Amino acid sequence: MQKEYPKIVKAEFVKSAQSIRDSVDESRSEVVFMGRSNVGKSSTINLLTNRKALAKSSATPGKTQLINFFDIEYLYNQNRYPLYFVDLPGFGYAKVSKSTKEIWQKNLLEFIKHRVAIRLFIHLRDARHPRTEIDNRVEEFLKNNLRDDQKLLTVFTKGDKLKQKEMAKLKRDYPGSIVISNLKKTGQERVHKEILNYIFGVEFD
Repeated sequence: MQKEYPKIVKAEFVKSAQSIRDSVDESRSEVVFMGRSNVGKSSTINLLTNRKALAKSSATPGKTQLINFFDIEYLYNQNRYPLYFVDLPGFGYAKVSKSTKEIWQKNLLEFIKHRVAIRLFIHLRDARHPRTEIDNRVEEFLKNNLRDDQKLLTVFTKGDKLKQKEMAKLKRDYPGSIVISNLKKTGQERVHKEILNYIFGVEFD
């Protein structure tokens, strides 16, 4: 008998918001994607949803300053599991005025700390540069602000760029993390299972 895998059967853009105040209602659990501006956030969301251009990449790193919501529905064992994917603006590269950046950061911090619907933070990190200071600071901030019903999952992008020894060391240094490759389309199944297991309690063999 062929083994069934969880898959996304619905993935649609809902809206962009500037802050928690004009976000979608909190009727569903939310999976938040965050990472540096050039880490491959849009490509990762497109990989997970199997949609080529659901999430749009900006030609200028850090240009996208809005919180983007996507209506997602999983199908597994004939059961459907609806939630939202939330794409936060990339951090670290925005060429904007100081006042704009302050408003932007205030809105993001408020969203991260006070958004009740967030259940899972997926922190995307570049597998080639796993220990950047800004990523370490973001991880520390998230861990210090997680509620009891929230979890942080580290996902390394661009895994195809690593040699075998580098990959083994990365997995040793970051137990529990997942390595994906948007180019080779690998690793996404583990992310799907993590999402369904944590948010909906779905068990996998």
